[in-house]
Amino acid sequence: MLGIISKIPRALPKGSLVPTCDNSGAKIVRIISVKNLKTVKGRVQSARVGDLVTVAVIKGRPDMRKQVVFGVVVRQKKEFSRANGTKVKFESNAVVILKDEKGNPKGTMIKGAIAKEVVKRWPMVSKIASVIV
Repeated sequence: MLGIISKIPRALPKGSLVPTCDNSGAKIVRIISVKNLKTVKGRVQSARVGDLVTVAVIKGRPDMRKQVVFGVVVRQKKEFSRANGTKVKFESNAVVILKDEKGNPKGTMIKGAIAKEVVKRWPMVSKIASVIV
């Protein structure tokens, strides 16, 4: 997993309900934890674009519901700036469901745009993306 050069604020705290943007069968997921995040004791973990998160499926197909799976945050509403000075913000928050920690997506297509930071960090997710911003 590569590092992120951009200054991206952590905008999705643990416990937030986030919609998915792929066709894996999950519709809404709850963020349980953020992987590879080191914080101070007592601080609530938060995720940002490109982070690997553990999520619980809240709404979706009956076989997907109540499962704990991995996901990658691909969009966030909170504005962030890139190294070249451009500012980026999306219309909605979104997560893509993964099969494993390696980054293999469970679905076969992604609806909507995903951030360029996700493409650098998760190349398998970028293969099924339609629009990259």
